[in-house]
Amino acid sequence: MSNFRKICAGALCCAVLSLGLADCPEAVETSAAAAILIDADSGRVLYEKNADQPMLIASTTKIMTAVVALECADPHETVRITQSHMVEGSSMYLKPGEEVSMETLLYGLLLCSGNDAALAVADHCGPGVERFVARMNEKARELGLTHTSFANPNGLDDEAHYSTARDLAQLASYAMKNETFARIVSTKSITIDGYTMVNHNKLLSRYDGCIGLKTGYTKAAGRTLVSCAVRDGQKLIAVTLKDGDDWADHAALFDYGFSAYPHQQCAAAGAEAAWVPVLNGAEHGVSLVYESGFSYPVRKGETLTETWEAPSCVFAPVSAGAYGGDAVYLLDGKEVGRVRLCYGDAVDALRPPRKKGTGGVFVPIREWLEHAAR
Repeated sequence: MSNFRKICAGALCCAVLSLGLADCPEAVETSAAAAILIDADSGRVLYEKNADQPMLIASTTKIMTAVVALECADPHETVRITQSHMVEGSSMYLKPGEEVSMETLLYGLLLCSGNDAALAVADHCGPGVERFVARMNEKARELGLTHTSFANPNGLDDEAHYSTARDLAQLASYAMKNETFARIVSTKSITIDGYTMVNHNKLLSRYDGCIGLKTGYTKAAGRTLVSCAVRDGQKLIAVTLKDGDDWADHAALFDYGFSAYPHQQCAAAGAEAAWVPVLNGAEHGVSLVYESGFSYPVRKGETLTETWEAPSCVFAPVSAGAYGGDAVYLLDGKEVGRVRLCYGDAVDALRPPRKKGTGGVFVPIREWLEHAAR
């Protein structure tokens, strides 16, 4: 970007800094063996404890099972249940020989954590469970989950089946972008295809703003929990592994995150960010507008600033909507995001005036520019 220069947006810098000076609570602690709290939109880690330690994850596995199923099958597809889908552990009590919709199976998978539903989904989508598990691992690699391995679609203990708090948080953030997934995990109870199911996630009722996600338990894994909550447009994801007090820990994590790291709105889509002089234009300048919005979680004492990588001037003609640079956001000097800037209006070019008595000869460039600047 050799033709661009950074322009410090001093007024906005001060405004954002003042918003970041709200009172901040003390750091939170959990009883989990491993835990993490992230801001879902930015990915910023707000709290972590042994977040990269590979551990058994029990039925939180079913987040990935649902993600892969939703990306390779239609919720309205019909699935035939067989005896091979019957398995130990939690169940939605499917019956061999019946036919149910994929959507019903996903509710059974995510609300009552049915291991039978997991096998039915995997067998149908693979096709075959082994092939489906391979797809789960492919998706993990695609998402950059470097400390994750799946050996089955339900989360039963296996030495080749593990993940980390950080990887699960990243997976959950991805999954919640799928509208069908988000709708299902936020459902407290439902009756569908003759099945009445109640969500095992008690946080949906216990914590204001909780919108999901997934519980899990085996004797070896202990209690595992991935949850998501929203407040004032800010979405947080919490993960705890091997935690005997997970409901209370997740509530404490969310309270801490929303209080200590409130979102600061820095840009709104379509709002004017800057004004750039136009040379040889029908207008003397043109506005640069934000192509999209941007907000970021900011803690007390941190400084969030905005700079613009944009031209100091531009020659006409200018096309409305054309790329004009970037707004760059720095947290204590480190880049944490950027938003494209576009020209808000079209500006036509002026034709150089002809000098009287010259037989139609164009005026010198200096006089032309002086004329354009008037």
